[in-house]
Amino acid sequence: MERVLGIGGYFLRAADPAALTAWYRDVLGLDADENGLWAQQAGPTVFAAFESGTDYFGSPRQQTMLNFRVRDLDAMLDQLRAAGADVAPGTQDMDGVGRFGWVTDPEGNRIELWQPA
Repeated sequence: MERVLGIGGYFLRAADPAALTAWYRDVLGLDADENGLWAQQAGPTVFAAFESGTDYFGSPRQQTMLNFRVRDLDAMLDQLRAAGADVAPGTQDMDGVGRFGWVTDPEGNRIELWQPA
């Protein structure tokens, strides 16, 4: 049986694609080229389905949530706050999994940040 090899892309609609792309580059440091190609570091990826009524993704209109691995969650959250980003209060710790924090991009998409254990 053939199997998928990994996440090949993540696509989202935007009222202003250029501005949203710039926000991800300038605020989160996502260094993609003009075609959106981003050579990310190797590491674990979680693929999980949630109950349809979950509030974990923020707005009920949001059907998926992007999760980025980060080296230092506290430093990233401080950087986001300094840039004026909409950072959720508090973080979550999961034994053996790591720490989580959240930010909402300028178009209202909640993003999870994960510092693996």
